[in-house]
Amino acid sequence: MQRIAIFASGTGSNARKIIEHFQSNDDISVDIVISNKKNAKVLDMAAGHGIDTLIINRASFYESKEVVDILKQRKIDLIVLAGFLWLVPASLIKAFPKRVINIHPALLPKYGGKGMYGMNVHKAVKAAGEHESGLTIHFVNEKYDEGGYIFKAACKLSGNETPEEIAQKVLKMEHKYFPQVVERVLLTINN
Repeated sequence: MQRIAIFASGTGSNARKIIEHFQSNDDISVDIVISNKKNAKVLDMAAGHGIDTLIINRASFYESKEVVDILKQRKIDLIVLAGFLWLVPASLIKAFPKRVINIHPALLPKYGGKGMYGMNVHKAVKAAGEHESGLTIHFVNEKYDEGGYIFKAACKLSGNETPEEIAQKVLKMEHKYFPQVVERVLLTINN
């Protein structure tokens, strides 16, 4: 059995899609959902699916081995960031090399980096007059949005969309592709 840990800070719509994707899979499961926000809706959603949850603080994440130890004890194969806004510490990346992935709501390297998340990204895409946007799934390294790319998907923009409409287009693509790419990455881990 391969085990996934999902890190999320918000409502968890991508986490939900990943959980649902693997619900009937006998070989892969979402083992735990971890959040840095005690009131994040993702925690209630995960608990509603019978998945363990954990709330972390800065000290446990950055100043100790607590989170790494928990993930190792749970025999986690892949860490998936699904709207998790903290920079992942080097100690976690070192403990799980090429086993931490993130989804970004733009076509990197454009519109990535510190502060470029959620609606900030879509507003920047709109302000630049881009004719396309999309998503990038990438490995995580010690810098925001600079790890190696795993998958990209683009959608055309007419130029008339609001940032909210761009966000909806991209989120629909995220829900379609993210669970599939997570599964594909897991298949390559053991091969």
